[in-house]
Amino acid sequence: MIYIRNILRGFLPVFLVVLLLAFSAGCTGSAESAPGDNGNQKVAAEEPSGNITLVYKDGTEKILNYDDLSSLPQQTGWGYSVSTVGIKYGPYRCTGPLLSDIAGLSGGMKEDDLMWVSADDGYMWVFDYEQVNGDGYITLDENLRERESPELKVILMHTIDGHPLEYNDGAPYRVAIISDSDEVITEGSCWVKWVSEIEIKGGPDEES
Repeated sequence: MIYIRNILRGFLPVFLVVLLLAFSAGCTGSAESAPGDNGNQKVAAEEPSGNITLVYKDGTEKILNYDDLSSLPQQTGWGYSVSTVGIKYGPYRCTGPLLSDIAGLSGGMKEDDLMWVSADDGYMWVFDYEQVNGDGYITLDENLRERESPELKVILMHTIDGHPLEYNDGAPYRVAIISDSDEVITEGSCWVKWVSEIEIKGGPDEES
């Protein structure tokens, strides 16, 4: 009996140490591998989804879902933006329909019309006719020096680098300015995230 007690006395500390190490490893593994359990991790949807409201100039509304938006011609190009404090985001491969094609679902835009793009968080950006059609933007190179603007397209992005937008990227839909070059940077304020509504407003000479 004394011999058995001595064996147990020697084995018990080792067993407790092994048990403690196994428990610690298990906790660490769970924290690192569990998706979406901290603010720095992003969870992607399996496929693009979500609705936006398109408001016509006469005030009537139409709800557009992903199927409606994907039925429009899809554009893919490089998008690269810079924040107001000089932080660059991109370049990304961005895919989605043109804002001008979305406007076409409500009868299109005239030259003095405006497009109001609103987000879930209350942010809004107003695009004029030229901007909706890819004109009137300042373009920068990778050193943030102004450069000649190539042809630009303005889309409602739903796919980035081949996968659906994640929430932190502006899912389900975000405005993006794209071109054929991955070295063209545009100002990021008009890259509206979390787009929930697009409204076409008549110009000053047209009654709304």
